[in-house]
Order: sequence, then C-alpha cells, then structure tokens
Amino acid sequence: MPQSPHSDTITAGIRIRAAAHLRSRPGPGAAGVHEYEYQITMSNEGDQPARLLARHWIILDSENRREDVRGRGVIGEFPKLMPGESYTYQSRCPLRTPWGTMEGSYLFERDSGATLEVRIGRFFLVPSAPPLPLEQRSR
Repeated sequence: MPQSPHSDTITAGIRIRAAAHLRSRPGPGAAGVHEYEYQITMSNEGDQPARLLARHWIILDSENRREDVRGRGVIGEFPKLMPGESYTYQSRCPLRTPWGTMEGSYLFERDSGATLEVRIGRFFLVPSAPPLPLEQRSR
C-alpha cells in the first residue's frame, strides 16, 4: 500500500492534519519556483482549551537545503480551540526544487498559562499529491 504524502499527528490532545499539493511550477527549461499550497486542520481532542501562539516550520527541498520559518500565530490569527473544536487554514510554500518536505511545531497556551509544543508531522511537497479539498477556514 502506498504511503500518504500527508501527515496526522496528535500531541497532548491536539491533532494536526497537514496536506499539500502543487499549485504552479516553472515553465519548461525555466529556473524558478515550484509553489505548493498546504492545508492545516488543528483539532482539540483533549479536555482543556488551548490557544495557538506561534509556529515553527522546517522546510527541506530535494537538495537538502533547510529553511526555518518562525512567527506568531497563523495567517495573522491566534485561534483558541475549545475541546471538540477544529480550525482549518491554507497557506503557500515556494520551493526551488520540484519536491521537498515540511514539518515543525506550534506553540499553544492553556488557560492556566502553561505552554505546550505541538508537533506538526512531516508531510511531503510532491507534484503527485492529490489536490486539496475546497474547504473554507472554520472553527
């Protein structure tokens, strides 16, 4: 059975599902960027609320060049997930090579003030990945 290019990881009751597909590639013989679109769904399967504070991405291209991307929130938002709630967003990742990988972590905060690092499992930026479902951001 072929392995999925997507990921599905749970850390301390927070589930992160990640998938990507190729949005555009350079023309024949042209140097340029392969643009991938990725979708993340985070779900609180635990019994405590959690608010997303920050992200850390590790992006590797097929030539093993690494880029670390850190920032506050996601797409300018800081979603708070109550138990049973989910939040979905889409973003993009440019690559200089035809394929690569992404993985990383989100920093969440509980109502108590305790912080929690939630793993984003490795997923693949590959031209053969199926298109993402047309899904609006949701809570």
